Amino acid sequence: MRLTNYTDYSLRVLIYLALKRPGELANITEIAEAYSISRNHLTKVIHELGKMGVLHTVRGRGGGIKLALSPDEINIGEIVRKTEDDFNIVECFSEGSAHCAISPVCGLKHVLNRALFAYLAVLDEYTLADIIKSPFDYRSLLGMEE
Repeated sequence: MRLTNYTDYSLRVLIYLALKRPGELANITEIAEAYSISRNHLTKVIHELGKMGVLHTVRGRGGGIKLALSPDEINIGEIVRKTEDDFNIVECFSEGSAHCAISPVCGLKHVLNRALFAYLAVLDEYTLADIIKSPFDYRSLLGMEE
C-alpha cells in the first residue's frame, strides 16, 4: 500500500501542529520550511484539513493554523481514509474497469482486499498522540523553538 503525497503532507502538518504549545499558531511557510516541501501543496492540504474540522484557521494579522481537536482525538486511519482519493490497489478494484481476463474467478482480489482492510485496521488503532510520543526529538529535527 502506498500513500499519496497529499496524505503524507496531511499527516506531516498534523504532526507539526501537535508539537506546538496549546493554542500556539503556526503558518504555512514555517511548516513548508521545516519539511522542505512546497508551500503551494501545503496550502491545499491545510484548506482541506480545515474543511474536515481537524484544523482551525485564524485569518488576518497574527493569524495562522492550529489543531481543532486534541491529538488523542485525531485518528490516523480516519485521516488516511479522508485524504486518499481511492484504494484501488489493482485494476479489478475499480468499478467498470476490470479488463483482466481472470477477474471473474481470481482469488487475488479477495486476498488484496483483506490486506487493505488489515492495513486500515492497524492505522485505526493509532491517534496523532500515539505518533508523537517523543515530542522533543520531533521538535529538534524540525528546528522548532523549545
